[in-house]
This record gives sequence, structure tokens and C-alpha cells, in this order.
Amino acid sequence: MSNNIKKDLLLFNKLINHFLDREKILPPNHYIEPQNLHKFFDISLNENPNDPVEFENTLKELLEKSPKSSSKLFFNQLYGGRHSKAVLGDLLAVFLNNSMATYKIAGPQVAIEKEVLSKIYNLIGYGENSGGTFPTGGSMCNFMSLVLARDKALKNSRYDISKLIVYTSENSHYSISKNVSFSGIKKENIRYLKTNKFGKIKVVDFKKQIAKDKQQGLIPFYLNATAGTTVLCAFDDIVGLAPICNNNNIWLHLDGAFGGTVIFSDKYKFLVKGIEQTDSFCFNAHKTLGAPISTSVLTVKNKQYLYESFDCNADYLYQTHGKEYNLGHLSLECGRRNNALKFWTLWKSIGRIGIKKIIDQEFNLANVARKYVEEHPHYKLYSFKNSLSICFNYKNFDPEDLCKKLYEKNKLMIGFGTFKKVKFIRLITINCQNTENEVLNVFKIIEEFTKDPTVILKTIKNE
Repeated sequence: MSNNIKKDLLLFNKLINHFLDREKILPPNHYIEPQNLHKFFDISLNENPNDPVEFENTLKELLEKSPKSSSKLFFNQLYGGRHSKAVLGDLLAVFLNNSMATYKIAGPQVAIEKEVLSKIYNLIGYGENSGGTFPTGGSMCNFMSLVLARDKALKNSRYDISKLIVYTSENSHYSISKNVSFSGIKKENIRYLKTNKFGKIKVVDFKKQIAKDKQQGLIPFYLNATAGTTVLCAFDDIVGLAPICNNNNIWLHLDGAFGGTVIFSDKYKFLVKGIEQTDSFCFNAHKTLGAPISTSVLTVKNKQYLYESFDCNADYLYQTHGKEYNLGHLSLECGRRNNALKFWTLWKSIGRIGIKKIIDQEFNLANVARKYVEEHPHYKLYSFKNSLSICFNYKNFDPEDLCKKLYEKNKLMIGFGTFKKVKFIRLITINCQNTENEVLNVFKIIEEFTKDPTVILKTIKNE
């Protein structure tokens, strides 16, 4: 096959147009046991090139049988659908193929990233000394914030890394445990703070734990709070936590990977009240705004800490312009993909007001789903208002088994979660393309599926 970009773009358009038409009628997935994948696709790599027709057919099959994260029946994990303007920006970034390390390589793309970050600083109330970057995901955002906090703490020569203590919610993202290991801090130095019935960190318990650790000669230095916990979408009380962190010289990071985009909404930004008191903050536009993976943003109140942790001399790379425009000085990666452009094309095309409408619509869909659960006697609700996670069970069916069989039968992709040892179905309303009918259809599918006499479902005792 020839290397002909224009010809392959025609093939791309042909494949995508076919896929978009088929996506409307196809199930959210085509379930295949992983060990049987080779029976459905010729995925083998050989010495000789593939026939062009066979190559096209293989790609077509691969598209149709892959899970469709923008399907109207996809409610599994945290995907925000597919916004066309963000997709456009991502495709342009692929063609430009700039690295965001230097101005010489990226040119005006540097200004694009800086403009996006600047507007976000303003939204969250950070000052003129703030800085930021676009890491490869929420986990990397959290890792970078931990490194910043660690390096700040270790500037004090009296501090020993083995005594540094990390605090996080018992409901926080699992990346915190990995990141602690990567940063050279022992996992046993993590304090998983208890949460209330809404999934929020108990502020009083946090204060008590700090006092306990200090009495033992340990050094509290970092708190990972959450704006939208993975299961319940709980928002920690920043107003209550921030003064404690400030009084104890603890770096306060707000992991908003799931729910942090509420900063764009006039109606729901109260959920992160006090965000201006944090030392760092991150969110994922690919989770709630329809941007392709990965569109993650990390902001830091004082950019000097970014330079102290990640700036290195490299004469072979930084050959023109200053640190302000050579963005590699602020990031963990060197050859960093341009993940800002797709967010910029989205924002540029629909404005902040358009992004606000996306967030408000997703909360509206959550309210519709929550109301349905509350009004139908065979359902039990486990979540609360102002959450994008609707956690519920239907009759006495085992939620894990029900979700598994819905997936295997290609009916619906939806997950389950656990909170306080209670397991439930977890409906996430963050696809910006969905309507109220699509959300209500989830319940219809579940109700009809459980009536099918050919489907044998496990049951549980009612709590």
C-alpha cells in the first residue's frame, strides 16, 4: 500500500461516515470473549502487506465491534460523549503533530494553550502568579501535584521523606496510591480519611488525624480533596478543609477529574466553593464536555513550584525564546502532545456560555434520572442531589450480575459501584449528546431485561 495521505483521508471519511450511520442502530458493544477476538478479526501482523480491500473491511469490522463510548446506550465509566468541535480540534492536532515542548516547534499553539489556561485561572480565582499544563490524564495531574507538594516540603532540610504524610478520602481515585509509590513515599504513609453519608471527607476527623500524626513526629504535607468522587460524585468541603491545610502548611490539591468542570456553570460552581484557596486543581474535559481522551488540565496557584519540580536545562532543545514560551519547562513530559487545541476549538466555537449549558444539561439529566428512581417503588436510591452519579438498585436483583449480563447481551453498558459496603448500579449522566428520553430509556431497558424468562439473574437480600 502506498503512503498517500489524501487517499487515506478519503478512506477515513468513508469509514467514519459508515460508522456514524451504523452507530445509531448498533448496540453499545459487540460482546466477544477476549480469547476469541482472533476469530472475528484478522489482527495478525505479517511479512507481506494486506490487500487494500481486506484492509478496509478489517477496519470497518474493528470500528463496529469496538465499544462505542458515545453511544446513546453507553453509561459505563466516565465519558462525556463526542462534541464535534472538540473532535475537529483533535484531528487538526494530529495533522499538525506539534510537540508542546518549545515555541520553536509549536508556534501559535503555545498561545492557544496559554489562553485556555489563563481563562481557567480567572474562573477559579487564582492570581497573576498561577501556572498550568495539560498532562496526559487525571492520574498524571494528581501525580504532578504530589511531586510539587513533596518538593516544596523537602526544601526544608530538616524534613525526612520517610516521615511525609499524605491525606486523601477513602473514596478518592486509586491513582493516589500509585502516585505515592512513584514519588518515593511509602504507601503506609497514606491516611485514608473517613467520609460522611454523602461521601465527603469528615473535616473534624481530618483535623484529629493531623494532630495524631504530629504527635508521632510525622510531617503532614499533602491533602488530595475531590470534586466529584468516582462512585458517588461527592464534592469535598473545600471551605472547611482549606483553613486546616493553611494552618498546618499542607498542600491542598483538588482532584476535579470528574466534577471539576462545574467551574464553568453559574448554577453549580457552588459545589467547589473555596477553590481559590487550593494550591492546585485539575479537571478532565473528556469526562464531561465531550472532548476526546485525553483532555486534562492541571492548574497551580504559584507557577514557581512547577519550575522548581520540572524545569531542567536542555540546550539541544530550548534554543529560542524564553521559559515563558517553552512550555516543556513546566511539564513532566518533553515530547508532549497538543491536547489544548481540541479544548480551544470547543470553547472558541460555543463560548463559555455553551460549555455552561453542557454542564447544566448533564445535571438536569441527573435530576430526571433521580426523580424516576424516587417515584418508582421497585427502585432504591443511594445517591443524592447535585450529583452526576445516580446510584440505585432495582427490585432485589444483584447489581453486579445485572450489569454484567446487560453487557454480555449487548443491551446496555452500565457499571456498578460500592459505598459503605453497599453495592448498586451506577448511572452516569455526562454524555452531552443525550436527552431526557435516552436517560429514561435506561430504566426501560433494565425493566424489560429483567422480565425476560431466558435471562437468569442472581438476587440479593434487600437492605
